[in-house]
Amino acid sequence: MTLNEPSPSLPPEPTVPLRTRRRRRGQLVVPRDADGRTTLLHSLAHRAYPSYELFVFAILCGAILGLGYFFDSQAVLIFGILLAPLLTPWIGLLLSALTGSLRFFFETLAALLISSALIFLSGLLAGFAVRVFLPRTLNEAFLHSHLWWPDLIVLAIAAIILTISFVRSEDKPYLPSVMLAYELFLPLSASGFGLGSGVTGIWPNGLLVFVVYFAWASIFGILTLIALRFLPTNLNGFVLSAGSLLVSVVIVVLLMTGGKWTIPSMPQSNTAPTSIPTIPTLLTLTLNVPAVSTATSSPEALPSASPASVIEISTIAPATNTPAAYTPTIMDNSRITATVGAALTRAASEQLTTLPPTITLTIESTPVYARVDAIQANGANLRQDPNGKFMIELDNGSIVEVQPDTQDVNGVVWAHVIAVRNNQRYEGWILQSVLDIATPVPIWNPSSTPASTMLTPSDIDTLTTTSTSTP
Repeated sequence: MTLNEPSPSLPPEPTVPLRTRRRRRGQLVVPRDADGRTTLLHSLAHRAYPSYELFVFAILCGAILGLGYFFDSQAVLIFGILLAPLLTPWIGLLLSALTGSLRFFFETLAALLISSALIFLSGLLAGFAVRVFLPRTLNEAFLHSHLWWPDLIVLAIAAIILTISFVRSEDKPYLPSVMLAYELFLPLSASGFGLGSGVTGIWPNGLLVFVVYFAWASIFGILTLIALRFLPTNLNGFVLSAGSLLVSVVIVVLLMTGGKWTIPSMPQSNTAPTSIPTIPTLLTLTLNVPAVSTATSSPEALPSASPASVIEISTIAPATNTPAAYTPTIMDNSRITATVGAALTRAASEQLTTLPPTITLTIESTPVYARVDAIQANGANLRQDPNGKFMIELDNGSIVEVQPDTQDVNGVVWAHVIAVRNNQRYEGWILQSVLDIATPVPIWNPSSTPASTMLTPSDIDTLTTTSTSTP
């Protein structure tokens, strides 16, 4: 064929209807041949390769999250998550494990570790800054440093959607990436915040939660890629993918089944109980006049025993919320003054050696109960001392017995309470602001030590003088 000859006509391409092309475009397009799969993997690896944007947005996200924990504001935390970097390097890490590319595996792993370290350091600096303002409520930090079943479900859904969206579309999957960043970066930043602030119960719980969440998401990401026919084709791919999957499963099983930082119970209902048990008030005043001793042993020389030698005043309040009516009851149905005067007069007239009367006062006051009701969290922390060592976490709705003593530490009032959980008694201190008093208490002012009242000998002398002089 010369240059002047016309070129032979190519066979016409088959005509594909528009509806068919749209249907094919919506399906999972993963080539079955080796060349097509290699081309697709190169394209995905290029899109998932970490860039400087990963580190820039990690710094911005970590700074905002630190401010959110500093101000204990959920709105600021959400704003920080919206600035989180696109987590496509996480998918690149999973792809490199399946393809057996060691260099790409370590590059993406190093990029994810560096970005995570930047977020952790930002939370650490915010924790150091909040030390000046302690004690204060840190509900968001405590909330995001614990494992929760709903978070695991959301994390699995986010990992699956992010993987599928990244493989099927050329667009950047921002929404599933934000969902994944919310579950990963919030406990990581809370861990650094807890380490910097020195508040117990946050570090290292938040770091362990981050490790569990990362392993949990990696399991579902690898399984999703395998379902999309991204299977390992060489020995390195089998070793890396199987090893990554095995390590992730071991981390999830071990860290979720052991230790005191495991998944806590879901918060109780905030509805008030229908009835709160109350202990009746028992006020007993016993006046004991000991038996007199004489020099003779004949029974005729002894004065007649008076049935009023022992006087008891007992008042029992009914187990209701109405005020108790304190009505004195005397065993011999006579007045206290007349009885005490008659007994002392007989002892003086017969010149008997008597011991001074003793007064035993036993008072058991009505206990005050309160319900834990933290507005911005699912519960509150019980500590050994005001702003001291962490003991347990009390969920909203938990009933505690409030003691009369409170303490004011830097403008924050701590209440002394007793809680019972799993048939075990805990006595410690909790923020007064998270307590909803269930029974009324007349006086509840901050004080360093509870006040006590005692009867002195002068009081007894006054009681004796009043008793003998009253007609």
